[in-house]
Amino acid sequence: MAKKILIIDDEPAIRRTLREILEMEKYQVEEAETGDAALPLLVKNDYDVILCDIKMPGLSGIEFLEKAVRLTDTPIIMISGHGTIETAVDAIKKGAFDYISKPPDLNRMLITIRNATEKSVLLNETKRLKRQVSNKWDMIGESEPIEEVKNMIEKVAPTDARVLITGENGTGKELVAHWLHEKSPRARGPFIEVNCAAIPSELIESQLFGHEKGAFTSAIKSRKGDFEKAHGGTLFLDEIGDMSLSAQAKVLRALQENKIVRVGGEKMIPVDVRIIAATNKDLKAEIKKGKFREDLYHRLSVIPIKVPALRERREDIPLLIHHFLNIFGEEAGKTSVHISPEAIEYLTQLPWPGNIRELRNVVERLVILSNDSIEPEDVKRYVAY
Repeated sequence: MAKKILIIDDEPAIRRTLREILEMEKYQVEEAETGDAALPLLVKNDYDVILCDIKMPGLSGIEFLEKAVRLTDTPIIMISGHGTIETAVDAIKKGAFDYISKPPDLNRMLITIRNATEKSVLLNETKRLKRQVSNKWDMIGESEPIEEVKNMIEKVAPTDARVLITGENGTGKELVAHWLHEKSPRARGPFIEVNCAAIPSELIESQLFGHEKGAFTSAIKSRKGDFEKAHGGTLFLDEIGDMSLSAQAKVLRALQENKIVRVGGEKMIPVDVRIIAATNKDLKAEIKKGKFREDLYHRLSVIPIKVPALRERREDIPLLIHHFLNIFGEEAGKTSVHISPEAIEYLTQLPWPGNIRELRNVVERLVILSNDSIEPEDVKRYVAY
């Protein structure tokens, strides 16, 4: 498929010459005579490369560049017969892919366009892979309890408010955290996940805040902690109820000051992170037992979100079954696998103490062990209760 290029130049002769050259090279070309005319085209169409003159009536090339980089990731090559080194540097700083002087050297221009299209291909591939990853985090369900969670995410995600996600094991607390990040202004930043229950208490502070060389026996070099790694993005503290009291005190200080100190260090390091925490524990009960700090609880639970158990949203079970069936059928090379309505009804009535995680595992087991049609007998044989 021919690569698509947009030429923006107020001189018809220049546009015509560039079009003839590029079409000879098998590019598909569109034109705009001003930056004002080009902006609506960016919203409607996808381009692989944009060639833009700098000196134009109305919106200048640099002004167009500043607006365009907010609308598209398409590489923009600036062209000018009146430019200086300062202009070129300014254009690059503001997001231009490259800068070419008029009259352009034909070979250099074609090489620059080829490099820009390669970048465009990589950007599109990255977007495709991100979509695949997003599919992993699809929030399946139409029941009232899950719709309430979705609505809460839509309201809260655009803010920097801290969120405390609660719910039983396997309900999808991590999924909610991912969506809060993906729908936030921090989506391009890192999403760093820390499982507080999986890290020994003596290592959790080093994990979160990093350490300086020599801070302890095995600290042979300095290391950034997860707060620093998440700078500009989101830090997800999963199973926060299992964090030690000493680590809780340091997290509280970091939230109060937006600064951290590495283990064995003295320097205060500024951090800009959004905190999302999750737990399957009743933190108010843990506070009464002296196992969780009340002041940290209030810092974390600015917005509480409770994820419903699967038994509280049984009407979503058929949708989830078909979702997992598609995933595991494709993975197992059994895309024709079918599940009978009777089998779905049987599965819907089961207690599901392990929630969605358990349902996912059960569907994977049924896909692997059953024939092309999953019947109630298969469910009774392979799902023990």
